[in-house]
Amino acid sequence: MDAIVAGQHGDPFAVLGPHPGGDGTVGLRAFLPAARAVAALTPDGTTTPLRSVHPGGVWEGQVAGRPLPLAYRLRLVDDQGRVSEIEDPYRFSSTLSGYDLHLLGEGTHFRLFERLGAHPLRHEGVDGVRFAVWAPNARRVSVVGDWNGWDGRTQPMRLHPGNGIWEIFLPGVPLGARYKYEIIGRDGGLLALKTDPVAFAFEPDEPRTASAVADLNGFTWGDAEWMDERKRRNALHRPMSVYEVHLGSWRRAEPGTLPSYRELADQLADYVSEMGFTHVELLPITEHPYYASWGYQTLGYFAPTRRYGTPTDFMAFVDTLHRRGIGVIMDWVPAHFPKDAHGLAFFDGTHLYEHDDPHLRDHPDWGTRVFNFGRREVANFLIANAVFWLERYHIDGLRVDAVASMIYRDYSRKAGEWIPNEYGGRENLEALAFLKKMNEVVYGGQPGAATIAEESTAWPQVSRPVHLGGLGFGFKWDMGWMHDSLQYFALDPVHRKFHHGNLTFRMLYAWSENFLLPLSHDEVVHLKKSLLAKMPGDPWGKLANLRLLLGYQYTQPGKKLVFMGGELGQWDEWNHDGELDWKLLDSPAHRGVQRWLRDLNTAYRAEPALHARDCEPSGFEWVDCNDAAQSTLAFVRRGGDPEQVVLAVCNFTPLPRSRFRVGVPAGGFWREILNGDAILYGGSGVGNLGGVRAQPIPHHGRSHSIQITLPPLALVVFKLGES
Repeated sequence: MDAIVAGQHGDPFAVLGPHPGGDGTVGLRAFLPAARAVAALTPDGTTTPLRSVHPGGVWEGQVAGRPLPLAYRLRLVDDQGRVSEIEDPYRFSSTLSGYDLHLLGEGTHFRLFERLGAHPLRHEGVDGVRFAVWAPNARRVSVVGDWNGWDGRTQPMRLHPGNGIWEIFLPGVPLGARYKYEIIGRDGGLLALKTDPVAFAFEPDEPRTASAVADLNGFTWGDAEWMDERKRRNALHRPMSVYEVHLGSWRRAEPGTLPSYRELADQLADYVSEMGFTHVELLPITEHPYYASWGYQTLGYFAPTRRYGTPTDFMAFVDTLHRRGIGVIMDWVPAHFPKDAHGLAFFDGTHLYEHDDPHLRDHPDWGTRVFNFGRREVANFLIANAVFWLERYHIDGLRVDAVASMIYRDYSRKAGEWIPNEYGGRENLEALAFLKKMNEVVYGGQPGAATIAEESTAWPQVSRPVHLGGLGFGFKWDMGWMHDSLQYFALDPVHRKFHHGNLTFRMLYAWSENFLLPLSHDEVVHLKKSLLAKMPGDPWGKLANLRLLLGYQYTQPGKKLVFMGGELGQWDEWNHDGELDWKLLDSPAHRGVQRWLRDLNTAYRAEPALHARDCEPSGFEWVDCNDAAQSTLAFVRRGGDPEQVVLAVCNFTPLPRSRFRVGVPAGGFWREILNGDAILYGGSGVGNLGGVRAQPIPHHGRSHSIQITLPPLALVVFKLGES
C-alpha cells in the first residue's frame, strides 16, 4: 500500500477500484486520505462499509453476490462529520480504444485532440471528464485541480505502457474547472505542475498557468456557405489581400483594457469589408504566457488565449468574419516553444518535446526550446494541432512562422554550436520531413485550407507539391521583395537611379514560388520605424512615397499583406500595449492613404488582370524596366482572357513627367483607373483627365503607345476600354 499512499504506483487501476474477490465476492479498494468513514453503495441499495487498512488513506471491503463489472458509489464521512457521495474513478474502464492507442503510439493519430486533453463526456452512464496525456517517462501522473485540492495523491492516472499515455475518467468535474498534471519523474522527483499540452482552454485570470475544462461542441456555426466555397476562395487564381492584425492592439474601447473576441468581431468585419481586404491574418492567438511575445512564444497550442474570451467566443469571432465574406488566417508557431516550467519543457522529467542534445535543444535568438521533429509523437502532436485549428475553429489558413529556422540546423548558430545531419549537411532532415507531412495532411484532408511559409532563404520549391519534390506549402512570403523594396524606398529619390535593380531583381525569381508580398509587423517594430517614418522627404513626400509603395505592391505579381496601421500612415512604430493611432484619420492626408489602400483593394479584386495570374509568368510583362535614369517602371498585368489587360506606370521621383510615352499592347482608349497622386488621396492632382487614346506610334517594341502625364511619386494604372 505504500506506493499508493506515496502516489507513485505506476498503474493505480491495478490496485484500486473493484477486483475479483474470493467466494463470489468483489473486492474494493479506495484511496481516500481525507475520509473518516467510507462505504460502498450499490444500485440495489446495499451498503457495504469499507475499513481503513493504512493510515495514509487506503480503504478496503468486499461486496458479496455481485459480478464484475460492478456499479457503485462511495459514501464518505470527513473529519467534520460531513457526509458526501462520490463516484469512484477507478471503477470505470478505459475510454481509449485499442485502435486509438495504436495510432497514438505509432505517431499517426492526426486527430489526437479527440483523445488527449480533457473531454467532457458520458461514460458508462455517468457524466464526467476524461483526461489523457502523453508522458512516457513519468513514474506517476495525477490530475490535480479545483475539485481535489490540487493533491496529486488522490487521483493518479492509468498508464497505457505501450505508448506512454496516461488516462483517467473523473466523474463530476464541472466545465471551467482548473487543472494541471502533477508528474513524478523516473528519479522520483516531483516536477512543477504541468499545463495540459492539449488543453482547450486556460484559466481566465493571471498568471494563466492552469488549464481549464472546456466543451468545444456547444457552438452553432453559421458559416456553412463560406466553408462550402472555401476551396474556390483560396485558389491561386483568386484575389488574396490580407490585413494582418494583433487583436489586443487594433482598437480598444478603454485605454489599458483588452478588447474581447465578440467586441472585435463586428468591428473588424465592418472595417475589413469597408477596406476591401479578402482575409485577416491574426498574430498568434494560441495561449501564451508573455503578452509582449505577441503570441510567438506559445504554451497552449490547442487553446485560443483567454485574454480576449472563451473558446466559444473565438468561434463566434471566426463565424462572424466568415458570414461577412472574410477569410481568417492564423499565425502558427511549430518551430519552438517557451521554457516556462509549467509548459512543455522537460515535460515528464525528460526532454520529451525538445531535443536532449543542447546543440539542438535551444533556439539562440529567442531563448526558447526547439521541437524534436524527428520524434514521431512530437510530429504527430504538431500535425494534429494544424488539423485542429482548420477543422474545429474553421481557420482558413496557417501562416507558418520561422520556417527558415526549422529547415537549417545551423540557423543563428556559430561553428561548433550545431550538429550536422547524418549526411554531414546543415539541413534539418527531420524538420523537412515534418513540414512535408504536415502539408500533405492539411491539403489532403482540409478542402480549401492554405498553408503559407515565412521563409527567407533560397530553399527551392517551398510552395511546390511534395510529390514534385517541394515542401508542399500553398504560398511563401517574398521576404526578398520586402527587403529590397523597403531599402529602395528609404533612399532619397535623387539616389534611387543607382539602385534600380532593387525594383527589378525579383522578376528573376518571381515564378519560382507562389509568392505573397508582405509588409508585415516585423518591419515596424524594434526601432525599424513605421512604414511612413522610413520614407524620405518632408511630410507630403513621405505620404506620397507610402502611397507609391502600396500601389507598387498591389500591382506586382503575388498575393498581398499589409499590417494594421500601415493604411493610416502611422508615424510611430506599432505598440502592442496601445491601439492604432486612429486620430490620424482627422487629417485629410492620412485619410487619403486609407482611401488609397481601399481603392487598391477594390481594383485588385475587380480586375482579374491584377490577381488571376499572380503566380504565373503569363500574368506579367515588362514594358520598360530600364529607365533607371528617371527612376520609372512600366509593366503590364494580364488576366485569363485576352481583354483582361492593365498597364501600370510608376514614378519614383518627385518630378512630374509630361509627354511621357509608354508602349501599350493594343490600340484604343486606355482609361486611367488608379492614380496615387489624386487630390482625394492627398496628392497634387496631376493626372490624365480620365485616360488617353493610343497612337500608332511604335515604342518599347510595341506598335502602339500612349503619351501620358506621369505624376510625382505616384503610380498610375490604365485599363484598355471605352472612353
